[in-house]
Amino acid sequence: MAKNLIRGVNWIGDAVMTLPAIRALKEAFTEDEFHLLVKEWVSPVFQGNPFIDKVLIYSDDFSGLLGKIKAAKILKKEGYQRAFLFQNAFDAAVLATLSGIPEKIGYNRDLRGPMLTTRVPFDQYASRLHHCLYYLNILKHLGLKPVYRQPWIYLSLSERLRARERISQLKRPIILINPGATYGSAKRWPPERFSELIHLILNELRGSVIISGSSSEKAISEEILSNLKEPPPEDRLINLTGRTNLRDFIAILSEVDAVITNDSGPMHLAYATCQSLVALFGSTSAELTGPPSFVKATQNGFEEKQETLSRDIVIKKPVECSPCFKRTCPEGHTRCLELITPEEVFEALKGVLPAKKAIFFDRDGTLCRDAHYLSKMEDLEIFPEVQKLKELKEAGYMLVGVTNQSGIARGIVQEDFVREVNRIFIQKFGFDAFYYCPHHPDEHCACRKPSPGMLFKARAELGIDLKSSIVVGDKESDLELAKSVGAKAVLVTTGKLNFSEMADLEFKNLDELITYFTN
Repeated sequence: MAKNLIRGVNWIGDAVMTLPAIRALKEAFTEDEFHLLVKEWVSPVFQGNPFIDKVLIYSDDFSGLLGKIKAAKILKKEGYQRAFLFQNAFDAAVLATLSGIPEKIGYNRDLRGPMLTTRVPFDQYASRLHHCLYYLNILKHLGLKPVYRQPWIYLSLSERLRARERISQLKRPIILINPGATYGSAKRWPPERFSELIHLILNELRGSVIISGSSSEKAISEEILSNLKEPPPEDRLINLTGRTNLRDFIAILSEVDAVITNDSGPMHLAYATCQSLVALFGSTSAELTGPPSFVKATQNGFEEKQETLSRDIVIKKPVECSPCFKRTCPEGHTRCLELITPEEVFEALKGVLPAKKAIFFDRDGTLCRDAHYLSKMEDLEIFPEVQKLKELKEAGYMLVGVTNQSGIARGIVQEDFVREVNRIFIQKFGFDAFYYCPHHPDEHCACRKPSPGMLFKARAELGIDLKSSIVVGDKESDLELAKSVGAKAVLVTTGKLNFSEMADLEFKNLDELITYFTN
């Protein structure tokens, strides 16, 4: 087992885009230990991440030559074998060298090539990659075959519940608006346009708004509020600018119904919580730093194992001088952003906003007898009440299956067999979709219940409003899944579980459930 140091990046958005590469490293070197060195303000992005063994804070004490020597003494004690330099800076290579780390892997740029043992070419190919793939490309040059997966920030159930309670007074749908961008004014849609957009959300959508931002962006939020024709009531608008820490903000992002944002750190945090998203681009390129629909992994020679878990729409105007990648507009205007109208953004919002309701069903133990790793068709015993589930569709619900199938990863169950069984529920019993997680628990995937990845995928593909939906199952993991997304948690005592404090409703069988939700 080797110890490895990852020198992380300094911006929140970039930190999110390193998540697929960090996971790929741990998957490639499963027995190794990985420590991540980052600035304190980005560290909450990595909290709870199972692919990082330890987070080290790069403090202000490490600046300058004496600071580097101090940091090197600390790092040298760890005995790192390899340093993966995701940060492009010359400084990152200097610190790794001073720390006596034998192998130093990173891009050959910023005059640091002589200090690297593996020099990844910063060529035309690398410079055109989406940044999620840019970091994965470092692993390619070690002879690895890294897999791209949508960035995923790990949130606990308690974090989600606290955030839900904090915004519980707001009327749904709740739209979070992020009008700032730390990088500079060339990335910011004008405040008066955000004011017009808020008016549309409040009066035409009849929804609520959260305005977000850092303490340094309070003036932007205040200008937006001052432009509103009349102050909205407290149950329709909350200004959280400067009033949350990063971790709490991430949890709040996960709880709203959609996000509208400039190209900024919160944009990346939004899709890493699988949030529906409208992103406004001006001076920058969505092809390089846009949301997941712009990653294009397979087209660039990367394997992609996980489909997109979120909806996103990017609005960008074809202006000759864009993208310029400048902090402030060198032309003295921001036409690339000013050409975007509030009405256009509002229509895009309606395009990503989920509106349908569904009942999600666990499979084994809920829809059929739990055969413990069902692997043969002769062992499939579907409960007779399942044929009546179509009545729920007549009551306005979609029917969606969600099932953990770790037997696939364990080599016990064939994946084609799982698909065949799931198709029976779609073709014979009217299910609209049936999702399954094929992963082993040790893979720490986004989709294995009680993690809500399968529900987020259903929201993205089918337009399901999870807060108006129901999750039905016979296990604690099904009920926790419901709680994680704000759906109603329903226990059917057709399996081993007869009671749960997490259940909102309990039924002896599916017959009782159908009667309850159709009357």
